Amino acid sequence: MNWLLIFLGFSLLIILHEAGHFVVAKATGMRVERFFLFFGPTIWSVRRGETEYGIKAIPLGGYVKITGMNPEEEIPPEVEERAYYRQPVWKRIAVIAAGPAVNIVLAFAIFAFVYLVNAQQVTQSVGEVRNGSPAAKVLEPGDQILAVDGRAFPGLEREERLDRFKEQVASHKCAGKQVDGCAAMTPVALRISRNGQVRTIAVTPEYDKGQERALIGFAYGTEPDEIGLGTAVSRARDTVWLVTTKTASIFSRIFESEQRKKISGPVGISDVANQTIEIGVYPSLLLLALVSLSLGLINLLPILPLDGGHIFWSLFEKLRGRPASLQVMERATAIGFVLVVILMFIGLTNDIGRLNGEGFDVR
Repeated sequence: MNWLLIFLGFSLLIILHEAGHFVVAKATGMRVERFFLFFGPTIWSVRRGETEYGIKAIPLGGYVKITGMNPEEEIPPEVEERAYYRQPVWKRIAVIAAGPAVNIVLAFAIFAFVYLVNAQQVTQSVGEVRNGSPAAKVLEPGDQILAVDGRAFPGLEREERLDRFKEQVASHKCAGKQVDGCAAMTPVALRISRNGQVRTIAVTPEYDKGQERALIGFAYGTEPDEIGLGTAVSRARDTVWLVTTKTASIFSRIFESEQRKKISGPVGISDVANQTIEIGVYPSLLLLALVSLSLGLINLLPILPLDGGHIFWSLFEKLRGRPASLQVMERATAIGFVLVVILMFIGLTNDIGRLNGEGFDVR
């Protein structure tokens, strides 16, 4: 049942993405020939008016076929004025941008909904301890963190205080010469309260290459929180911005091996989704929002055949005063296709590596 839900969730994101293209194309007067989910041989189709709707056999994306998207396409004279490349640049950009926009807006709406109906605030106690981490040797769920290295930051609000605790741990450096990461860190002194008794314990953090800082290996607990719609919207906005900046950072540094390791493919996302469904409905919705947001952001990369590539060349045409030559577009599409394949290959190899190693543990 979990895998069916995952399949339906991914299919919904594809349908909504393509529906964005479809609705705006219709609204701007373009002729839409086909609206299909997936690729390959047709399993089912039906024609309504001038548009054929259907499902194909290979579950990899979907597409909306608009008349005249190929500049060399032969177009019947009676529909020539409604062809894609006969439209003003702003209409073409609106149609192409509508797909990613739907995914981004959907992600924002899901984040806001979850934050509103299931708001949680972080506590100052230990919620979960990662197996095999330094924290697993000294901390227990429920331990109250009172101070780090003797610093309690009493004048700060809780969330800011926890951020300072994190920064204090991250400030610890290698005890010896750093070679390919860090073999040993300087110990962290934690003052905790356990079952009403206050004690100070020493724990040696580990250097996390992915986050490039020292970590102890635990997460703070949470408790229910009542917030208004405005706060939920603000938190959703902050989450969208955080994911956007993190995604941009990864792709801007993609030639660094540590950044490439952060990319996941469909296998990894599906495995995480399977675990998340078992945890509960709200974590599953948050994951759906993250996937939707990622789908929208990745599609905005300025390379063909992604949506961002079409937007880029439309803007190029607007600034230049005439479209790029067919030869240039063909080369750009070929290069873009290779880049997309490489990106998919990186994600797949990362997924295989994680499945054969530590796996995708979201618990």
